[in-house]
Amino acid sequence: MSEVQLERVCKVYPNGHVAVQDATFRVADGELFVLVGPSGCGKSTLLRMIAGLESISTGTLTIDGRVVNELAPKDRDIAMVFQNYALYPHMSVAENMAFGLKLRGHARADIARKVKEAAEILGLENIMDRRPATLSGGQRQRVALGRAIVRDPKVFLLDEPLSNLDAKLRLATRTEIARLQRRLRATMVYVTHDQIEAMTLGQRIAVLKEGAIQQVGEPMQIYARPCNVFVAGFFGSPAMNFVRGLLENGHLVAGQGAASLRIVQDAGRRAGLEPYEGREIVVGMRPEDLRPAAARDDGNREPFAFSARLEYAEPVGNEIFLNLRFGAMDLVARVAPMPLPSDGTTVTMAYAPERLHFFDARSGAGIEAP
Repeated sequence: MSEVQLERVCKVYPNGHVAVQDATFRVADGELFVLVGPSGCGKSTLLRMIAGLESISTGTLTIDGRVVNELAPKDRDIAMVFQNYALYPHMSVAENMAFGLKLRGHARADIARKVKEAAEILGLENIMDRRPATLSGGQRQRVALGRAIVRDPKVFLLDEPLSNLDAKLRLATRTEIARLQRRLRATMVYVTHDQIEAMTLGQRIAVLKEGAIQQVGEPMQIYARPCNVFVAGFFGSPAMNFVRGLLENGHLVAGQGAASLRIVQDAGRRAGLEPYEGREIVVGMRPEDLRPAAARDDGNREPFAFSARLEYAEPVGNEIFLNLRFGAMDLVARVAPMPLPSDGTTVTMAYAPERLHFFDARSGAGIEAP
């Protein structure tokens, strides 16, 4: 089994900088596991520690049940794909893919068979004699993947492999990597700063901030139940809206002259928020959970609604982003195509109380409200 296990792994540099702290997670055999977070959060450092390119300050790293803290990279049976491809410019595609196997003393027939199989998987058969300078970015990335595949390693490590590609090619290559992982049933640890990549590729995700893992889980679990304000704001495009205010009897009093928001609809959920009564909290609303309020026959407004000024609208074809001003706060709503009022008009927006997210205003931690 090609399983990777980290137990309280830390990286502290001689100047005292803590790049990774107490990283604990397990990558199952055959799983595509994504490390995601903003630049400088420690995700690439963590990947390099798994690869053996960075030493581990404290903690335990096991691959396939064996502790590998002190093993050299060549003895860990891993293959790494870098952001910059790292191809030899004077070698052909076939030679680049075969080079690692030649260094390890594999038989010529074995090398030829493995290179041919990898080329067929990746659709490289027609460019095997070409050199990297004559290839597109997507082709170079596939060659780099092919060089890893021929190794048949226990674990694939991919460090932002799509960052140098344009948007269309990035989407196509992302699909290829997902298909490749399923076909090979390979264990992959994939690093990216792109939350869309993480959501679409990862079977599970670890979210990092300032060297610390914030949350580990399946993509939609993390999206639906983020553990804190950072994770909630990191996932989603546009990002989650946050409204800060005092909790008073099931309402959020946002201040700055804005009307209060009713945020709970039943006694059970109100009971979950009781410890925060009279305290400041943060309420999160996904843009897709905001919609124009429906007109009512009795002339009254929906109970879970608020008035805001429409600053400007962004039609993007299949949907429209409404940029709103609520008191002193900016909000974004994602709605279906519809006739729009003029910019500067006051609009009434409704929201689903059961889809609101609650966070402690001081710590940023999620508040469990059933």
